[in-house]
Amino acid sequence: MSSPTPPALPSKPRRNRLPVLVAALVAVVVVGVAAVVWRTTGDDATATAASTRTVKIGVTDKAEPYWTTYVDLAQRRLGVDVELVNFSDYSLPNPALEQGELDLNQFQHVQYLANYNVTSGDDLQPIGATAVYPLPLYSTTVEDPAALPAGAKVAIPNDAINQARALLVLQAAKLVTLKDGGTAFSTTRDVTDATVEVVALDASQTANALQSGSVAAAVVNNNYATSAKLPASDAIFSDDPNGPAAAPYVNVFAARAADAADPTYLELAALIHDPAVEAEFRKSYPNGVVSTTDAAALQAELTTVEEDAKAAGS
Repeated sequence: MSSPTPPALPSKPRRNRLPVLVAALVAVVVVGVAAVVWRTTGDDATATAASTRTVKIGVTDKAEPYWTTYVDLAQRRLGVDVELVNFSDYSLPNPALEQGELDLNQFQHVQYLANYNVTSGDDLQPIGATAVYPLPLYSTTVEDPAALPAGAKVAIPNDAINQARALLVLQAAKLVTLKDGGTAFSTTRDVTDATVEVVALDASQTANALQSGSVAAAVVNNNYATSAKLPASDAIFSDDPNGPAAAPYVNVFAARAADAADPTYLELAALIHDPAVEAEFRKSYPNGVVSTTDAAALQAELTTVEEDAKAAGS
């Protein structure tokens, strides 16, 4: 007996390959798009990192809150990472700038810068103004210069330019008389008459001398007075920051001459006058008179003062 014929299996249906092809195509597209997105994002990140510029600025008041606002705005608005380098000695920021350790500095007025250039043979240039500060005479014991006892010790800064200005303040307060009425380059050797004893100290030490009681009064530069928390009410006299004679005492951002036209540096100098920065600045220095003198005018003033300095030294 023969074996039964095995049942015929149904024919294997043909698969529809279209969904597979579509799925594959979608996968390829997704991978391609992902690659493009990744590559573009990577390029943008690289470009952003490459466009971020670090600028070192030498200052003498880094702890003041307005610098925090300034640094934040510089990063967000200009794409510049500002690195503040603080100095406690006025004699250091200009050499540091000239030697390339800094890109800019902001601590001095035109008169100081002119004297530095003439004596050092350097050519640093002002590229933006900040403010003019009155130079105050402080005392913790009297409220009027005339009340200082005869022979009382009065401290003034010993650097050439601030010393001359301080002596002019003392003369205006009728405490000393200077040879030929005094100049922007007077020294203690030019004191021809005095009711007090003038003591020349490093600018950073004048406030300490006053607060320790080793002197009866002191001419203290604005930033050191702020650091020492000397109240404005302790100032018994000052010069006039609004007068025409104040032009050489406009404080500035300074750069090397080769960098004076650098667009980023000019933007950083102008940023100090952003309303947010300026509002904080006025809190730190309520007695300062804000100046927006432009770079060209500042550089012209510098040239004039440098000529006066050369004449005084000849």
